[in-house]
Amino acid sequence: MAEVTNAGAKSGEDGVVRGQDIARGVANLVNLSTPLGLVIAGLGRARFSRGPRGLLLGTSYRLALPPAVAFTVGNVILTRHTRDELLSRPRLLAHEERHTWQYVVCLGLPLIPLYLAACGWSYLQSGDFASHNVFERTAGLADGGYPEG
Repeated sequence: MAEVTNAGAKSGEDGVVRGQDIARGVANLVNLSTPLGLVIAGLGRARFSRGPRGLLLGTSYRLALPPAVAFTVGNVILTRHTRDELLSRPRLLAHEERHTWQYVVCLGLPLIPLYLAACGWSYLQSGDFASHNVFERTAGLADGGYPEG
């Protein structure tokens, strides 16, 4: 399988975009989640850059919502952090990357209402939006900075 070097990315690993990364990128482009992520990043006046494994980073995001330190829409990872700050937190980046695959599995935009419903369920169960949220649990609670439980 051919590999495309992502020279602009500092991945902390090998910086290579593999076939599965390309497939994820194409799926999230076609299912419209990545275009939505780009619009949201633009509205939040984020700075765009290429990230590891074919991800797009929208750093220095300026809108108040959502209140999360980082969030993902399609293949776009948005954060209030700078690029260097985000890349220095590989567990957070891995957590957000797992959300990119959730967009693929949910066929894109349907993930958003499903995620919000999971937040509501979690809040009813535990008083917080993550502990019982299936999407946050499968992305790794601790990696996302959430308490396990």
